[in-house]
Amino acid sequence: MMSRRVASKARNLLSCTSRRKPHGAPLLYICIPAYNESETVGLLLWRIRRVFQDYSREYEIIVYDDASTDATRETLEPYKEVIPLSVIGGKERVGYGRALEALCREVTRKTRYPRRDAMIVMQADFTDQPEQIPELVKRFEGGTDIVTTAQTSAGAPVQVKRLKHLSDWIRKIVMPRNAPADAFTTFRCYRITVLKDLIKSAGDAPFITSDGWAANAELLFRTAPLARRIETLAQEPRYDLRVRGTRLQPFAGALGIYRVGRNARRLLATGT
Repeated sequence: MMSRRVASKARNLLSCTSRRKPHGAPLLYICIPAYNESETVGLLLWRIRRVFQDYSREYEIIVYDDASTDATRETLEPYKEVIPLSVIGGKERVGYGRALEALCREVTRKTRYPRRDAMIVMQADFTDQPEQIPELVKRFEGGTDIVTTAQTSAGAPVQVKRLKHLSDWIRKIVMPRNAPADAFTTFRCYRITVLKDLIKSAGDAPFITSDGWAANAELLFRTAPLARRIETLAQEPRYDLRVRGTRLQPFAGALGIYRVGRNARRLLATGT
């Protein structure tokens, strides 16, 4: 458990400020799948809060704690008192894909205005930078239903570069030409009405059946037919800020991408 001294420090750093939004502005749900991220998740929340001090939008952070075995859950607890934070997740690990689906279902349950509100997905390990959230929202508020990010592999771990190379090859071989070039990144913004339409068609059946990068691609392919406009924003991931090694397994990840890629034409055409 975090000590009272650390919790007090978190409260001081994250002293409450007004979160009133401009009239008619969206509610932004910042969704973070997390597994054993105790070293970074607290500071990430602080950085997100700093962004919204200068960028006046109403927001809520939702963390899916995927049965972490470190102090992730304990690290998150004191932040609930000072920022709009919800923590969901069970006692058994479900993997990234199911965690991502749970977050999609949670935001559609919470929102009152699905056409106006947005879900922003980002990683908990500092790879995705909170300071780029305003640019995602700018595109979203301009009428874009899905804002994806295009990432370079400069400075990335070897495993990431290998999977990027394999995924580019798979895209050329098995995916249709209209498949988004950067379908595998996590850092994205979705209009919640698009997710709501997807969930309505899926019912209780899972709509993300893959994991890792493939899960990101599957969600994008399923939502793309429901979106009026999709844009891509250039992003520079910060692998140098991560405090742990990558968990990517290039060949297992490539196999998952291949399986999603074989169904990409059908998913992009129908979303199912």
